[in-house]
This record gives sequence, structure tokens and C-alpha cells, in this order.
Amino acid sequence: MVGRIRDWQRGWHARSKIEKVEFQSVAMWHAMPWIFYLSWCSLPLGLSLRAEPAARFTGWALILVGAAQCAHVNRSLRRSLDHFLQRRELPRGDLVVAAALMGAAYALTVVLEALDGVEDGLIGLTVMYLMVPYSQALAFAVPVRTFLARLAVLAAVLVAAFAAAGARDGRLVAVAVLIAVGGLLTLLTARCGAWTLSVMWEADHAREVEARLAVAEERLRFGRDLHDVMGRNLAVIALKSELAVQLARRGRPEAVEQMAEVQRIARESQREVREVVRGYREVDLGVELIGARGVLEAAGITCRATGSAAGLPAPVQSALGWVVREAATNVLRHGDAKRCDVTLAVTPEHTTLTVENDGAPAGAEPGPAPTGGSGLAGLRERLAEVGGTLDSACEAGRFRLTARVPSAPAGAEGRSPDPSRSPDPSPNPSPDPSRSPDPSPDPSPDPSLDPGPDRDQSSGPAPAPDPSPSPSPGQRPSPSPIEEQEEVLL
Repeated sequence: MVGRIRDWQRGWHARSKIEKVEFQSVAMWHAMPWIFYLSWCSLPLGLSLRAEPAARFTGWALILVGAAQCAHVNRSLRRSLDHFLQRRELPRGDLVVAAALMGAAYALTVVLEALDGVEDGLIGLTVMYLMVPYSQALAFAVPVRTFLARLAVLAAVLVAAFAAAGARDGRLVAVAVLIAVGGLLTLLTARCGAWTLSVMWEADHAREVEARLAVAEERLRFGRDLHDVMGRNLAVIALKSELAVQLARRGRPEAVEQMAEVQRIARESQREVREVVRGYREVDLGVELIGARGVLEAAGITCRATGSAAGLPAPVQSALGWVVREAATNVLRHGDAKRCDVTLAVTPEHTTLTVENDGAPAGAEPGPAPTGGSGLAGLRERLAEVGGTLDSACEAGRFRLTARVPSAPAGAEGRSPDPSRSPDPSPNPSPDPSRSPDPSPDPSPDPSLDPGPDRDQSSGPAPAPDPSPSPSPGQRPSPSPIEEQEEVLL
């Protein structure tokens, strides 16, 4: 028994807040008909029945039908609520059964009124109760206007039935008022709660969409970085490869130099792609802090960021920037946070980034958080490369992630200067077709490397035949666009 209770507690704590609210609402809707049944129907009616056998038989039959109404509305409540939340189709069969039970109960009530089988006029409470189970089922199934129209029709029919049973004047008005009160009270308690649930589920869905959009935005940024790195380099590789083909067909030795340049650019592109994948390209801690704050606040989470990243080395900013990204993703996708605090503390020895949020699962044990998962493991690997550490802890419903790196990591000096980039004075190593310095020892301005203009334009109006092996029939006529741009490249 104790084990079951603990399992139930863990299952309860594992639910999200919206799931807890829905569970409590459903429990209240299950209990409400029975509370009204005991206070408005079974006890008052059972204690006020007259001693005549017909009155007692009719009264106890009415009590049993009232209990059947409660049982049926409890059985069909989940289906009706799921229809209101647009999870399933309208349960028409349940509505038919609820209407039939209500009709049978009111028929017995009219018979009791005709027999005058209830003392002191307590039958009015029963009239008000009998509307509750059917109104609850109807409130989830139809719009408010339809509900009010059906309530008015039922009130008119029942007033006419009670008038035929002998009720007069004030009793007829009381019947109409009691039916209206029972129906409207049930409409407010059922419909308003269901509408609140639907709004909360929509907000929860919007939050999930916000998290997915944040991931999609990060993928787009990564794609733009790859395009910036590879687009220009591939264009230069294609240009120089075609130029090398042209030179090779003419038997020029410069084709070997062009292919060597293609090889150098390809290796440099491979290294740059690794940098993009590992997150060392265009990662700014200040930008990441601003972006994380914007995403969290858009998701309804209050975010406060303190500290400045100005002056930190690029490797430190890059590593801590990835910590901010992963922490913001965890806050959005795990737990149910309402507040997140990001603190950046810089000292001459260490730089410490702390991300703390509430809404952590209450069932988690105090102390260090589990280390499983690729997210935190990947962060530990990134921080280890700059001599940093990552600690995580969950206590009292709060999750804290702490990253500490040396303010001047030893790897900073080894990563910034790259031997393959040393000949390139440009801060961006990607070759630009419009101006690309050639680090090879070959003097680039040598016009002898340009076969097109030397041979074609020097012969006057009619181009002289080329003594080199003639190109294939599908070759483009000289001068080709590649040969025209080769002067710029070389």
C-alpha cells in the first residue's frame, strides 16, 4: 500500500501544471452532481415523502433515477470534455441517454406533484437538481446560445406539465425559476472551467511552438554560416578548377599550380566547416544572452540577466555562449519555469556563468542533477577544451547550471592564430573571388598565365589559330568568362 501511494505521488509530481489543473477540474465535475444529488434530491425527498404507498414508490423511483443520472454523467464526462477541447467528435449517444434519464425523472416528479406526495413543498429542490446532470453534459456539447434555447424550451414544457398536474400561480413561477437557476449554475461551473482549460492548453501548445521556432531559428543561423563559408569557397574552387582544365588542355604547366591552390582552398574550407559545426564561428556571448532573454520572455518566462561579456576572449565567449543556448533550451522544454536568472561574474582568474530557474520537477532528488543526456555532456566537452567545468544541481524545485572557465584559457593562444591563415591578412579567411591574395610563391600578376588575352586579342580582328592542341567541339569559344576573371584571381 505504501509503495502504491509513493507511485501515485511520483506520478502526480511528474504531471505538468496544466495536467494537474485538468485533473482537479475533472474531479470537481465528477463530484458536483453527487453533492447536489445528496443535498437537493435524495435527502430532502426521502425525508419528506408522505406515507402513502404510491407516493413512496414514486419518490424512491425518482431517487434511483437521480442516482442513475449522476452515474451516467460521470461515465460520459471525459468524452464530453474531450469534445469541448476538440479532441474527439460529439458524443451524441451520451446526450440522448442523459436527456432520456432527465425526462423520466421529471415525469416522476410531475406524478409526485399530482399525488401531492411530498410534504412542505420540498419538491422544488428536486426540480432544480434534476436539471444539473443533463445541463453539465449539454454545456460541454453545444454553444451557449443553443444551451440557453434548449433550457428555455425545457422550462416551458415543464411549467406546462406542472400546470396540468395541478400546480398554480406561484408554484409555476417557482418551477421556472428553479429550472433556470439549476441550468445556469451548471453552465457557469462547467463551461467556464472548460474554457479556462482550453485557453491553458492553447498557451501550452504556443509555448511548445515557441521552443520549436527557437530551434528552427538556430538551424537557419547554422545554415547561413555554412552558406557564407562554403558558398564563396566553392565558387573559387570551381573557377580555379575550370581554369586548370583550360591550362591543361593547352599544355601549360601553370595548371599544376592552380590545382595546388584548389587543394589549399579545399583544406581551408574543411577546417572552417569544422569551426562552424563546433560553434567557434560568430558566437558572441552578449548576443546569446540577449537572444536567450528574448526567447524566454516571449514564452512567458521572466528572465533577468546580469553581468557584461565585454573584454572576454573569443574562446571563453564561444564556450559560454553555447552554455546559454543549451540552458535556454532546457528551460523551455523541461519543467514549468516562470522565472530564470542568468548571472555572469568575471574575475581576473575565472569567468563564471550561472543559469538558475524555477519549475524543476518536484519529484527530483535534491543535490546534483543527473548527468545523462547529450546536451550537458556536449557542454562539458566544449568547456573542457578551454579548461572549464560545468556543474548542475536541482534543489527545492530550482535547477541551477554553473559553468566556470579561466578568464584567459591556455587554449586561447593556441586557437586564435592558425598557421594556415597566417599569410592571409584578412580577418575572414574565406577567399573572395573579387580579391583573393595568393599565398603561393608564384608571382600572381604574370600575364603569361593568361592564355586567353595573350593569344586571342593580340592577333587583330581575326583571332590566329592556337598552336596548342585544339579544344573539344563542345568547348566554349575564347575568350571564356573564366579566362577573363583569371586576371583578377592571379
